[in-house]
Amino acid sequence: MTKKEIVKTISEEIGMTQLKTKEIVQKTFDAIVDTLVEEKRIELRNFGVFEVKRRGARKARNPRTGEKVFVPEKFVVTFKPGKEMEERVHELERLANAAAEAAHRAASSGVPPLNAMNHETSSPPTSYEAGAGGTT
Repeated sequence: MTKKEIVKTISEEIGMTQLKTKEIVQKTFDAIVDTLVEEKRIELRNFGVFEVKRRGARKARNPRTGEKVFVPEKFVVTFKPGKEMEERVHELERLANAAAEAAHRAASSGVPPLNAMNHETSSPPTSYEAGAGGTT
C-alpha cells in the first residue's frame, strides 16, 4: 500500500478532502522521523516501537567478486510490532495454515478443489464461441 492509497482510504472513511488528509498524514510521518532523530525512539501504543540503533563496523564480502570489504558503522531504524499488531498478523498466519491444511486434506481424499467443481468439462468451442474467425 502506498501513501496515496492510505490518504484515499482515510479521507473516504472520515469524509475529509484528500488534500487535507494528505497534509495530516505527511505531518504524522514527519513527526515520527523528527522524534526518531531527536530522541532515538518512539513508542506508539497498540502499534509498535521504532528505535534508532547503531550498527557496528564490520567486515563483509562482496557477493559478486568474493572480495572482502569494510562496512563502516551506521545508524539504522528498527521496528518492533506491538502486541495488537502481532496478534493480527498471527491470525493471518493461522488462517493461511488452516487453508493449506484443508487443501491438503481435499487433495488426499480425491475430492477436486472447489474452483475445479465450478467449471463444466471442457469441450471444443461452438461456432459462436470461436469468435469472428469461427465458422457458422
